[in-house]
Amino acid sequence: MVGAGTVEKGSVVSLNTGKAKKLSHQGEKEILSGIYKEAVKEKALYLSFYNLDGDQQADLVNHGGIDKAVCVYPFEHYKYWKNRFPGSWPSGSFGENVTLQGYTETNTCIGDIFQWGEALVEVAQPRKPCHKLAKRHGIKELPLDVQNTGYTGYYVRVLEEGYVSDNDLFILKNRGSDVSIDFVNQVTYHHQPDQKSLKRLTELPQLTDSWRLSFEKKLKKLEEM
Repeated sequence: MVGAGTVEKGSVVSLNTGKAKKLSHQGEKEILSGIYKEAVKEKALYLSFYNLDGDQQADLVNHGGIDKAVCVYPFEHYKYWKNRFPGSWPSGSFGENVTLQGYTETNTCIGDIFQWGEALVEVAQPRKPCHKLAKRHGIKELPLDVQNTGYTGYYVRVLEEGYVSDNDLFILKNRGSDVSIDFVNQVTYHHQPDQKSLKRLTELPQLTDSWRLSFEKKLKKLEEM
């Protein structure tokens, strides 16, 4: 059930897809990345359990797959980045598939279920900033800045496939937990881990296995001290 006072709808500012491209600077080893996304305007795309039609992820270890089918980035953060690093910041600049207004890391929780067009999606984990963001924008400190601000975005898995578009709202159907993306980020990057917080995260069934395992290892170390 959706709690009283909860924002129930988010607007898709931009729906973005892209093919994998070479990403490297002079003298560096070439790597493929799907971080370059372009807006798809007023066109319905089929969303499968793995990705959006026309979208490609090159690094399937860290991006894509069942638990990371769609990357979402809050539109609200773009104002900050434009002020922090003046220049061009079109939607999709963080490699996200959905630039979404209304649901940031603070009011989006692990396990939240949204109706998006014909599809049903569930929030699975934060997006972990990586070196490809730095290469994409030529800003060395960008991944660390994303981590420090908590403006990471998040991934959703697909519960029901279907056609989606930038005209379709993200409609909150069920609040999956009381653990926000921001809380997961705080425990991961900023807080000295404590048993209570770590236990809380290890008991989240909707959190992806990789993140839950990481917290289980940290919890075990604390318990053995």
